[in-house]
Amino acid sequence: MPDDDLVLIRRVAAKDRQAFETLYYRYAQRLYRYLSTLIRQRELVEEALNDTMLVVWQNASRFNNASRLSTWMFGIAHNKALKALARSSNDVADVPPATRDEWIDGDNPEGAMMRQELGKTLARAIETLSPEQRAVVELTYYHEHSYQEIAEITGCPVNTVKTRMFHARRRLAQLLAGLGWHRPQE
Repeated sequence: MPDDDLVLIRRVAAKDRQAFETLYYRYAQRLYRYLSTLIRQRELVEEALNDTMLVVWQNASRFNNASRLSTWMFGIAHNKALKALARSSNDVADVPPATRDEWIDGDNPEGAMMRQELGKTLARAIETLSPEQRAVVELTYYHEHSYQEIAEITGCPVNTVKTRMFHARRRLAQLLAGLGWHRPQE
């Protein structure tokens, strides 16, 4: 955890609004992206984000530094997402999941286009995974959490996280192969 995260959360625990604002701007976009992979309705994503940040504000003093601050906050967000999903039928997908900014390789425009196309295809494939599998993929690859941290966030054993990742990878490989994308031979 960055040193200033610990300072910030301690200041938030003391009800320092400026520290909370800094913490909000540091994590809100990442939390929103994560929540949007689990919840498909924009208003529910925004509500879950607001609920998450309210819990952080109200319970900052409960953060015990046993894990990274981001792990604690993502755990809160995960629980808020599950509650939002339970309240909603979630039949309509009106919000595509947020994707990483695509980068362009100035020396190889064809390669850049291929990466961009693969990125879009992969994002569509990830949407077909179960919410539990999407959460594991998102937390691993986009937020760089370890399996142990993901287990803490999702409230399940590490072996369950590993199993979800195994099935997610297998499903993604099948979907991508079906679309003509094959893993390069080594």
